[in-house]
Amino acid sequence: TSTKARAKRRIAALEEELETLRQDRGTKQRKTTYYVAQGRAIRRMVVLYTGLEDLINENDRRYEIIHLTDESNSTSTLEQDNLQSGYLELARTLPWLHPKLGQLDHEESEDMLKKLKKGADAARGDDTSTLKDLVAGWVNQEFRPSPLIRTDDKHSRGFVSDVCGKLLCPAEWDWDQPRVKAGIRDRTSEYIVSENSWPLFMYENYRVNTDNLEEGFLKSKLLVLAFKAIFTSPSSAKETDGDGDGADILENTRRARQKSDQAKVKTCVRFALSGVSSWRTVDGDFDYERFWTNIVTFFEVVPGPVTRRRVNKLLEWWTRKIFGTNHRQDLTPEVVSQMSVNALAEQR
Repeated sequence: TSTKARAKRRIAALEEELETLRQDRGTKQRKTTYYVAQGRAIRRMVVLYTGLEDLINENDRRYEIIHLTDESNSTSTLEQDNLQSGYLELARTLPWLHPKLGQLDHEESEDMLKKLKKGADAARGDDTSTLKDLVAGWVNQEFRPSPLIRTDDKHSRGFVSDVCGKLLCPAEWDWDQPRVKAGIRDRTSEYIVSENSWPLFMYENYRVNTDNLEEGFLKSKLLVLAFKAIFTSPSSAKETDGDGDGADILENTRRARQKSDQAKVKTCVRFALSGVSSWRTVDGDFDYERFWTNIVTFFEVVPGPVTRRRVNKLLEWWTRKIFGTNHRQDLTPEVVSQMSVNALAEQR
């Protein structure tokens, strides 16, 4: 064949090879975009701190114990139970992930988890940034502090601020007592603020009954506003008056949000009220990761059926506050038959 013909074939082959490379690059980019987008749910609905590798390793450990050894009755620690609970929540949130992990080799799995983590951390950053501004506005509107809390400055928050200090104050102490306020601000050994105390902002009307610390717990207006801002939209957080008998609205959503979402919101609100300018695990004597675990434990580890009913009632209260009232259960066939859709159909 002629040189010209060979050159044409070579050019055609190169063009085909180039197109294949373009398609591969496009496929890889689509996968990256997909994994990053999917990862945004992880810090919101699964775990706020724990690494995905830790969750997967714990699930693998349990699988090996059950299927590869004779230790099916082996005990586990609370930390291991929390990891396994996190993995199960992860599998429910991203149902495609568990089978996908079985299809990929080690390098591909690591690449996928890296992209998921990128999306997860980006979502957490977006949420903390959003609440940084919104929480300041809500506090200013409700408490009218002087001076007002600036939305662009966190150094004026925390315990240096009277209103933020009161909201962050442990429930067992009275912020209005001068010695309490001074002790917290001076960080004396008598007034150590840690994750072992529930902050006042977590209580309804920001008041505590020390004889019954569960009364009004996790029912503050600030928490409802923050939950709506993160999980529905910032604009939906303009009101918190939704109430009624809608305990069964979006049941699947309620189930998905009964642990990790609750813990995530409380942790982010605490961070927004603090004077810490960047996300971190420990703020002075306060450990955010343990605080998050304490909230999850409140929902998951209950001492008996009576307490479980109280927890379920609290979750129903949250469902009504977030999603409003639903009366679809009252739409019986008899009622529906009298409505205009069916009436029109019969008239035709």
